[in-house]
Formats: sequence, C-alpha cells, structure tokens
Amino acid sequence: MRFYSTNSPQTTVSAQEALFHSLPADKGLYMPTPLPELGASFFEDIAGQSLADIGFAISKALFGDEISTAELEELTHHAFPFDTPVVELETGKMSVLELFHGPSLAFKDVGARYMAALMSHYSRRTDKEVNILVATSGDTGGAVAMGFHNVPGVRVSILYPSGRVSDLQEKQLTTLGGNIQAFEVDGSFDDCQAIVKQAFVDADLNDALSLSSANSINIFRLIPQGFYYVRAYGQVRQYGKPVVFSTPSGNFGNLSAGVMVQQMGLPVAHFIAATNLNKVVPSYIQSGTYLPMSSVATISNAMDVGSPSNFVRLAHLYGDDHERFKANMSGYFYDDEQTRAGMKRIYNQYDYVTCPHTAIGIMGLEAYLSDKDSNVMGVALATAHPSKFKPLVEEVLGTEIDVPERLAILGNRSKQSIRIPAEYDAFKESLLTSVL
Repeated sequence: MRFYSTNSPQTTVSAQEALFHSLPADKGLYMPTPLPELGASFFEDIAGQSLADIGFAISKALFGDEISTAELEELTHHAFPFDTPVVELETGKMSVLELFHGPSLAFKDVGARYMAALMSHYSRRTDKEVNILVATSGDTGGAVAMGFHNVPGVRVSILYPSGRVSDLQEKQLTTLGGNIQAFEVDGSFDDCQAIVKQAFVDADLNDALSLSSANSINIFRLIPQGFYYVRAYGQVRQYGKPVVFSTPSGNFGNLSAGVMVQQMGLPVAHFIAATNLNKVVPSYIQSGTYLPMSSVATISNAMDVGSPSNFVRLAHLYGDDHERFKANMSGYFYDDEQTRAGMKRIYNQYDYVTCPHTAIGIMGLEAYLSDKDSNVMGVALATAHPSKFKPLVEEVLGTEIDVPERLAILGNRSKQSIRIPAEYDAFKESLLTSVL
C-alpha cells in the first residue's frame, strides 16, 4: 500500500511516511493506493466477527506483508478491546451504531487508538521523538489524549477553542498531564485547525521537531473508522434490505471513511451527511458549489466546523464529480432549537438518550426515510455518550443522566492548559518553549 497526495496523484510515499508526516508538502491530503477490493464473500461472513476481528482482516488487506500477521493481529486487538454494537430503534427499519464504548466515550477512540498502536509499532525502528499536533472541536482531543497517554516516544499537543467544548470534554483534554499538553485558543475550531495546518508547512518548526497529526487529516486516523461501518453491516445484513448510513459530521473524516470502505466493496446503498448550522456540505450537495463559511457555535459543538478539511477527500473519492456525489449522498442540517426538540422526541418515542450530535444523525435518517426511501435498513451513528453533554441532556430531557466512572473521575481533577491567542506565531513560540 502506497499513499498519494490529492494534489499530486503521480507521486507516492510509504505508509510510514504518510503516518508520521500526515500533511503532504503540497498541502493536499494523503489517499491510499490501491484500495483493496475485499470481495463479496468477505461481507457475507462477518456477522459474528468483532470490531477487532474486522479491523485485523481489513488491515491485512491494506498492509499485505509490510507488517507480519502476528504483529498486525496483536496491534488491532490491542487497539479495540471494546466493540461497536448496533441497537434497534425500529425493528428492521432503523438502528443506531453505538460508537461510544471506548475509553473516552466517543467514536474517535477507534481512530486514535489504532493510530497510537501503529505509531508505537513503527517508532520502535527509530529513536526520534514524535510530536503530534491535533486541533479539536470536542471529542477528537479527548480520544487522542487517552489513546496516546504515556505512549513511549510520543508527545501530544492539543489545540481547542476556549469556551466551545463541554466541561467534561475539556477535562479529558487538560487533566492527564505527562506527554499530553493542551493549548486553549481564544478563537474557533477553524482557527485551531488553521494553526495546525500552518505548523505542518513551517520548515523551521519541522526542522526542530518531528511533527505528525492525529486529526482526520492523517489518513491513519480515518482508515480505521471504516471498520465500524463494516461491523455495523454485519449486524444488520440479516434483514436483507439495502443499508443506509446517517453520519453526524463536522470535519467529515467519519463520512470519508464510510465512502472509502464502500469503494472497497461494502454494500452501502446511500450515505446521509447530517450536521448543524455549519451546513457547507449539505449546501454543496444541493447546489454543486462548495462555499466554506465562518464556523457557527452550536450545542452540537463537535460539528462546529465551517471549513471541513475532509471535503477534499470526499470530493476526490467521487472524482470531483458533483452528480456522483449527490447520487450517493444526501444532506440534512438542523439548528439548536430543532436539535433540542429532536433529542426530547427521540427519548419519548424510542426511550433512547442521545447527545446532540447523535440526535442530528437520527433526525437526518428519519428525514431520508420520509423523503427518499423507506424500504431500507437505516443506521445512524451514535458518536458520543450523552453523559459527555450532561448539563444539556438533563436540561432537555428533564431527567438525570448517569456518568460512567471513567469519565466521572475527571470531574475533580484540575485543568492545566496554556492559553494563547488565535495566532500562529504565539502557538509556535509556546510550543517550542514547552517542548525544547
């Protein structure tokens, strides 16, 4: 498996290069080549397989002999000691894929833990410390922090927008210490993301530090997210209906992963891009014109992204052809009032508690089933445990939400962060001071 930049398809690099130097010098995004064709028989034989089993099988198809079978099996089973179960809301019609059973209670545990295991594998070949930079709108930072905490040879710097993440999300970013440090940025997620992108093309900084990313701009954060689409399909294929996935989306790495595994053979009938008022992708689907915007703060903060990096990958996967894009994907968006109403209705109708992002995913699926095609098996991705948004969920539902112990213990820990303005030079100076 090799990797090319979306801006330079004729030039390829190794898996190790794409993993540790996540952003190509030409500012494109890495894509794997060739994408393996898994074959129809692969998907007919996965009903009883766990997330780890599926992750191993797909990883083997991707890596071939580059990593030994024994090492790859150990790597994937270490990364995924948890599973991603499908829970039915309406039998044979609508389900949720629960992606919050990992250590940080969010779907990004899957990508972060796989990436950490892969970096640990490759880092044994070199003595050089890796410095990971990651921007977060909420859940990425917590998953990366917990996935990479105390991994030898790796330091992690997390940039997050001040006042725009939930209290428990912030505690996940700022209380672990050790090789994890947090930068609290006076700005938006887009400001954080822009700083990270500028760092990767800063020659001086890259001479001083070995930089890598754990955002979904890194292809190895994105690839493992395809595993749970396959795991979900294995749990619902018994119904014999076309399968439709509704994915709550901000930076659109999660959705890109689904399309990628679809192109590897997963029988997905359609995708739904469900989001909040940061609706640039649903607007593109409707109009054919991509217009990034300044991000809007909402109660579904992990999707507050006005210029999603992975739109480049999504468009590339469809050959930059709007008609192909639109034929395979529908888009829906919801404001805060609609999201609150949806959370409450879902709780009353299905006896199911959701975070605001998951509610948007379910509402997008319901809208598709109503507007387009009801003769399908719909699966909405439940991206975070509702307790991560405890005050909001309790306010909307009028009932108390239990917090899992592994999250509750963070509540009494002291926040430690470096506060900086939304300026690249300020970040660079603070980073060099803290690392060197």
